[in-house]
Amino acid sequence: MNSGSNSNNNEKGVEVRTHDIPVADAMTEFMKEGWAPSPLTGISSHPSIPFTQLRRDKLSKQYVGKRLIFPSGSLKVRSNDSDYQFRANSAFSWFTGIVASDCVPDSLFVMEPTTSGHEALLFIHPRSPRNDSEFYKDTRFGEFWVGRRMTLEETETKYGIKVRQIESIEEFLKDKKETLLVRGEDSAIDKLVEENTESEKEFLNYISVMRAVKDKYEIDEMQKAIDASVRGFADMVRVFPAATSVARGERVIEAAFYGRARLEGNDNGYPSIVASGAHACVLHWIKNDGDVLPGDLILIDAGVEVESHYTADITRTFPVNGKFTEAQRKIYMIVYKAQQAGIAAVKPGAKFKDFHAACMVEIAKGAEELGVLPISAEESLKEENGLHRRWQFHGSGHHLGIDVHDCAHARKEQYAEAVLEAGMILTVEPGFYIQPDDTLFPEEYRGIGVRIEDDILVTESGAKILSNALPRHPDEVEAYMAKLLK
Repeated sequence: MNSGSNSNNNEKGVEVRTHDIPVADAMTEFMKEGWAPSPLTGISSHPSIPFTQLRRDKLSKQYVGKRLIFPSGSLKVRSNDSDYQFRANSAFSWFTGIVASDCVPDSLFVMEPTTSGHEALLFIHPRSPRNDSEFYKDTRFGEFWVGRRMTLEETETKYGIKVRQIESIEEFLKDKKETLLVRGEDSAIDKLVEENTESEKEFLNYISVMRAVKDKYEIDEMQKAIDASVRGFADMVRVFPAATSVARGERVIEAAFYGRARLEGNDNGYPSIVASGAHACVLHWIKNDGDVLPGDLILIDAGVEVESHYTADITRTFPVNGKFTEAQRKIYMIVYKAQQAGIAAVKPGAKFKDFHAACMVEIAKGAEELGVLPISAEESLKEENGLHRRWQFHGSGHHLGIDVHDCAHARKEQYAEAVLEAGMILTVEPGFYIQPDDTLFPEEYRGIGVRIEDDILVTESGAKILSNALPRHPDEVEAYMAKLLK
């Protein structure tokens, strides 16, 4: 396991855990001998390079003369001396293109101001040489413990950025140039760089808004994530029978998707929601410890994060036994119509909030038709009322990309009030949730929760459903399940 809080440092600064076995001097000398050269072969330029260069060029023009620092982030302790799996900061990944399997904790990407713009510099903890005991003693970075890291030269070749040793960073920062830092990711760097709260807040805002319109590399990576997620949904449906046969069957289904995420990508893009029965009415149900019962619906919200850190975000609601009841189908069709209306409202020139408004018209109409609204749908849709929101309180979508909720530091006028542009990727995800104690509904409707979510690319002429391979209409859902469960 990784080193962490229950440790101290030896004379070389390498962390030693209290339960580690001491290494004799003779063993230290012996470990320096008998190692063949083992360089990586066949390294080629990463396909992200032309795109990351364009991103950095745009940022350079915005921040002339300022040093810009993006930490990868550090390992975070999960329990005692065991760390969480590392995931790099999104801004670091976006400006460097470094994929998950190549990214080393405590790295720094620096854009150093020059007379003609900025020089891109990457500070990393490279592979340790065999004459240094780090490679077998250091449980956080040593190759014996966590695997091979790339050398400085290998990293330069693959990502097209000049690379330096991270140990040189303190000396590098001594000149105290005006600096903007993505703060809160690396405590050691936070201490070395003087804080400028307002400027750094504006910096976060700018680099967040930069990500709103995706380039071709990003769109391709998003499609990879979505396609892998579609296969993950099929994996989940196939284990429905196994899930119904045990207690806490939601976790059987959750595990099936995680297997796909790890096989084809880096990880889940976010904690999967696997919500059977009334759990579907809990919007962020991630305990996933409920039973899966035939006759219930199960709402599944999951996405694969690929190696480049781009993630899908898809939701489907399935009848556990493969067939919707009449009540389930009625609620499902309200949501289906709402999503259809929302997707139709996605087009360049429309405002981001327009597709949510289109979804909510159908949600209000559905509630009126079911006889649960005390006023008309038209009255409910007025800003001062909004009674239909009892059954869909959340928004109907968000930006999607290298973060599941992408562009999160954008201001309201840059997000909800902003105009959609070709290249943006959004989710459209209306829902209808009837709490199990909602007495406005007859008994057969209580505890039904439905959400349908797809990943949508804004095109020059409208919208493209990137996740369209996963069926949405209830008839198609039933046919899809029948095929997978036969």
